[in-house]
Amino acid sequence: MSEIGIYSTGDNMNTYFRWNKKNSYSLAALAPLVPEASLAKQPQDGIMLYSFVTKQAGSVFEEVNRSTTDSIFIAGGPHPSGAPRETLEYFDYVVIGEGEETLPCLIRALKTGGDIGHVKGIASKDSSGRIVQTGKREHVDLNNYPCFDPKVLLSPIEISRGCPWSCKYCQTPRLFGRKVRHRSVDSIVKCAKHYSDLRFTSSNAFAYGGDGVHPRFDKVEKLLSTLHKMEGKKIYFGTFPSEVRPEFITDEALEMIERYCTNKTLSLGAQSGSERMLKEMWRGHTVDDVIVAVERCTSHGITPNVDLIFGYPDETEQDQQDSLKLIKWISGKGGSVRAHYLTPLPDTPYADVIPSKISDAIKRTLGRMALDGNVTGVWE
Repeated sequence: MSEIGIYSTGDNMNTYFRWNKKNSYSLAALAPLVPEASLAKQPQDGIMLYSFVTKQAGSVFEEVNRSTTDSIFIAGGPHPSGAPRETLEYFDYVVIGEGEETLPCLIRALKTGGDIGHVKGIASKDSSGRIVQTGKREHVDLNNYPCFDPKVLLSPIEISRGCPWSCKYCQTPRLFGRKVRHRSVDSIVKCAKHYSDLRFTSSNAFAYGGDGVHPRFDKVEKLLSTLHKMEGKKIYFGTFPSEVRPEFITDEALEMIERYCTNKTLSLGAQSGSERMLKEMWRGHTVDDVIVAVERCTSHGITPNVDLIFGYPDETEQDQQDSLKLIKWISGKGGSVRAHYLTPLPDTPYADVIPSKISDAIKRTLGRMALDGNVTGVWE
């Protein structure tokens, strides 16, 4: 482990992104900022750059721990940002939060012998094993950074970052802030030139151009109409890897999907069919909002793909039954459901909770519905 301070690897030390399919989106965004870095499928001598989420953390830590390479290991992404202390048991440095400005500064300091303590946004251990964090870095302007380097990696176009809501299970507002930032239409068009099928990332696609609480459909329409004028483009908006909040699904929004987009589905975040659990998790909408959104989708011939989570702390069997009731109703309306089991994520209010067990009766019913093609996902 290195110590924050003067540390030089030498300009000729190679730099690598540790690539796998599950982290390709984040690496695509970083690749233009570290153009000297190559992609690697295993540790190499040099500077090794990792980005990963909580579900990948165990395998990543094991890989780094057993590595015999002469490497400086740098970690970033959701899990390291939320759990720097744990990550620094294996890594030399953690980039906390957004990496567009921090990562190139850190690599430059390492290669030139600069003072790493002056690089904002990182954590490391000093010689006594104490965790040291440098100052917090301001959030970036998305327009200053490309979504990807088309010669290295492509990814969906990130149109917005941040979220004003405070859902207890979610890292997004803790990592990226509660103020929503948007990429300009011109910047999005530049990225769109590299695709025929256009897909996007955002915590709430229909919040584009607004504050994330109050829709600005004029901004959404400007974006979609501009992209629609581009020759040979198919637009998939509000579908995976993005989603929409139920209270943003209005007739006006759905008419834009019909007018400009190729998709006949929408990814809808409901997260529970229990009114009590929605309030407890600070979700900010009601079960009725979900029902109205589903009905509006189906009335426009659009299939809602609805996400629900089981296993919240203090979730009772009645809460689970309420979610199951909603799942059955959605299925009856012609929608589909993706069911998930709660993963406690670091630096969230649910970071240290023990997920509730799902009752055997609920499991059996979900299993039967999965066999019938009405539910997908992993709920235990």
